[in-house]
Amino acid sequence: MTTSITPPAMAKSDSKGNSSHKLVIVSNRLPVVLKQLPDQQWTVEPGSGGLVTALAPVLRDRGGTWVGWPGTSDRDVQNTNEVLRKQHEGFGYSLEPVQLNQSEIENYYKGFSNETLWPLFHDLIDHCQFKPEYWEAYQQVNRKFAEAVKKVISKDDFIWIHDYHLIGTISYLREMGVHNKVGFFLHIPFPSTDIFTRLPWRKQLLESLLEYDLVGFQSARDRRNFITSVRTLVDKPKIEGKGQLINMIRDSGSVRVGVFPISIDYNEFANLARSQEIESQAWYLHEHFPEQKIILGVDRLDYTKGIPERLHAYKEVLTKFPELRGKVCLVQVVVPSRRDIHKYDDLKIEIDRLVSEINGAFSYAGWLPIQYMYQSLSRSDLVAYYRSAEVALVTPLKDGMNLVAKEYCASNIEGTGVLILSEFAGTVAQMKVGAILVNPHDTVALAEAIVMALEMDQKERRSRMRKLRRNVRGYDIFWWVDSFMKSAFSKDLGNFPLTADYAPLAEGS
Repeated sequence: MTTSITPPAMAKSDSKGNSSHKLVIVSNRLPVVLKQLPDQQWTVEPGSGGLVTALAPVLRDRGGTWVGWPGTSDRDVQNTNEVLRKQHEGFGYSLEPVQLNQSEIENYYKGFSNETLWPLFHDLIDHCQFKPEYWEAYQQVNRKFAEAVKKVISKDDFIWIHDYHLIGTISYLREMGVHNKVGFFLHIPFPSTDIFTRLPWRKQLLESLLEYDLVGFQSARDRRNFITSVRTLVDKPKIEGKGQLINMIRDSGSVRVGVFPISIDYNEFANLARSQEIESQAWYLHEHFPEQKIILGVDRLDYTKGIPERLHAYKEVLTKFPELRGKVCLVQVVVPSRRDIHKYDDLKIEIDRLVSEINGAFSYAGWLPIQYMYQSLSRSDLVAYYRSAEVALVTPLKDGMNLVAKEYCASNIEGTGVLILSEFAGTVAQMKVGAILVNPHDTVALAEAIVMALEMDQKERRSRMRKLRRNVRGYDIFWWVDSFMKSAFSKDLGNFPLTADYAPLAEGS
């Protein structure tokens, strides 16, 4: 069951008065979060996460449509749709909520998406659950999303589907006779063939991916893995082209396959970091950590982020370099996530234990080795930490991209921060020149990298950060959207103009 929630005056016309095409974004979640208060009233808050951070500023006030699940059960459909209607005016685009029942939430979202595909695509086979009922629910929900998309599109609209939750949606759209151009972007890594072949429904997923007009990946590594899996499990396509975009040509048709590393709105972070508000907050943070260098970790609670390994490495630093005690503090922010999945509960318990163990062993009056926050931070609080931290630890075991690394560099306006980056983060391809690269599984080497960053002289710090900031500025979120849309639809942002009453923000100026 779906109900469109559309702001007024969103249709656009060309100079001849004809209705123009629009961009339709399709993702598992809408870019808002609905919460029920103790008095049973519902509230709506802006969403978080890489996709919303990346696309909400781009789609805003261009009159497109965002199709997604509001995060609630279909039992709440009447109340939640009413809340969304009251809140949509500021979005500048339409919302098309896709309602899921409790069984679909359990088997499609918690099940196939987060207990099958998520660990599989991150090379964590031991975490995978291959249950037939999960696969059945995944197909059912992908069909439901296709029905919602068909309901809101016109024949000239461009459809951009996102991430592992909705790989199969294209197959149902084509079944329904939808011939619009459809692009797909995978935000997480694509695994090597020997990992991917463990999936019982591997061929079905590959066949769906091959139905898109364009499939985009975060890195060349992910694209290579995809092509190898196609050659191993489906057929031997002819490959034409090189660089960012190639063509895979098969007897049944062709698909373009590209590398499009996602990014952030560099100017938004840099300008906020320069504001008086953030300058005051940064001053306060340095007062709160007197004579201490801040080492910062910001991660969603997930077993792919390497948080326990990072804590072990920090313990190694304090053990082997006692002279650093009292002179450093690890600020570790863990954003709650997927609280109703058992393995995440276990991870939270492990992190809590390690933090308590390290603080108990090394703290003394006036100094705590780890400042641990299990919560979401506001954008301003986060940027204040980015601006203040001498060292950022971005050390996932595997990540599609990791926007924290880019946010840190954009916000580090003094240019003296040091980024320690995992070799297994997707962003390493862009940021290996400037960052200190580490294998997060090697806690001794990670500890040595932390010490190296703390002791690095100002000249080298500035040189490294200058290269990192230049890269993030040159390849920002607007570059990402433009490069994908040009490849998928032969269109860019200029083809989706702002509505007349919109006061422009700085988009890459």
